[in-house]
Amino acid sequence: MSDGKMRLCAFMRPVSLHTAWWRYPGATTDANTNFQHLKRYAQTLERGRFDAFFMADHMAVLNMSMAALKRSATVTSIEPLSLLPALAAVTEHLGLIATASTTFNEPYHIARKFASIDHISGGRAGWNVVTTSNPDAALNFGMDEHMEHAERYKRAREFYDVVTGLWDSWADDAFVRDVEAGVYFDPDKLHVLDHKGEYFKVRGPLNVARPVQGWPVIVQAGASEAGRQLAAETAEVIFAAGGNIAAARAFYADVKGRMPAVGRHPDQLKIMPGAMVIVGSSRQEAIDKKALLDSLVHSDSGIASLSIALGCDASGFDLDAPLPEIPETNASKSARDRVLAYAKANNATVRQLAAWIGAYGGHCFMGTPTEIADGMQEWLESAACDGFTIQFPTMPMGLDDFVDQVVPELQRRGILRTHYEGKTLRENLGLARPGNRFFS
Repeated sequence: MSDGKMRLCAFMRPVSLHTAWWRYPGATTDANTNFQHLKRYAQTLERGRFDAFFMADHMAVLNMSMAALKRSATVTSIEPLSLLPALAAVTEHLGLIATASTTFNEPYHIARKFASIDHISGGRAGWNVVTTSNPDAALNFGMDEHMEHAERYKRAREFYDVVTGLWDSWADDAFVRDVEAGVYFDPDKLHVLDHKGEYFKVRGPLNVARPVQGWPVIVQAGASEAGRQLAAETAEVIFAAGGNIAAARAFYADVKGRMPAVGRHPDQLKIMPGAMVIVGSSRQEAIDKKALLDSLVHSDSGIASLSIALGCDASGFDLDAPLPEIPETNASKSARDRVLAYAKANNATVRQLAAWIGAYGGHCFMGTPTEIADGMQEWLESAACDGFTIQFPTMPMGLDDFVDQVVPELQRRGILRTHYEGKTLRENLGLARPGNRFFS
């Protein structure tokens, strides 16, 4: 069960998941690569007492036709592990979470980079552990085809073990820095990992002191069977796909129910489903805002988004017919399953599915600040979530509307903080600092 306090992350890609966000009147169209805009967003999130800025990553230009690609604002963005230290310098409390792939990185790189960000930020880093679903990413890293889904997750599990082992290379008090004796660290408080596994051979130790938080917060987003099990074993925050409240409750119960069997308490994990929020002075105004935004989704973008979600080319499908039989995919299985479930439940045509997923296609809270807060509170108090990963329809308007109008209503109800609980992301999320497996 939730502890009654709502956690909030902002999902930034680095701006929005809605394919037409940049076309909305007044949107900051260059925000993906404009640091001044991103700095302003982060500072606004901190003013709204968000737990974290959560940035996705892409290891390749999205695999879609040029007709669709030329309409995509995510074709370019700043690399996350370069951006987060810059945001750390202009914020004080906001957590800084970034995606980093276990398929196209090495554990030593990831351990070193996130440990460094945790030190730079004073303990505000988080690592979103992903296996990467885009098959075109393989072509940028010396591979002819993508690693199989099940194997990606096996590799990810070992990758996690190596990274966290490297973070534990040094005891917290290893660096004595005894000027008179000329001793910088205590050799008895250094552990050499010497890992030899199925996928990795890593000697160690890490050449960065143990992170401020012990480990940066571990975030996971997979919703497939393999993804759920990995999350139960390793994750401290889950960015779950946004569906309806019944599906969210089932997901919450399933993943948290797996944790005791792997020696973890369910309170060690915060489940924060994605939710787009559209605020209006009346429900009709919010509906009108969404209608305008959705009208800006080009059909090329919608079909491309549908193809990515299904893991197959949808461009040749009959737009006014139901989906044909869809084969299994080596990309994101949970994304495919979510589209198929929506298509069945709504008897949707291909055209309708493309419009739905091009306009985000997840759960949306829409209405007045009071109506939105009512909905969010219901989810929190009915074991559907521990908070939300908020997705803004467009920027900066969507962010400003939420922080200026919805946040005060949540605070008035006593379910959202008015002041940060601590200096680290773990403290603010209510997560314990992990002990060092090599040193008591």
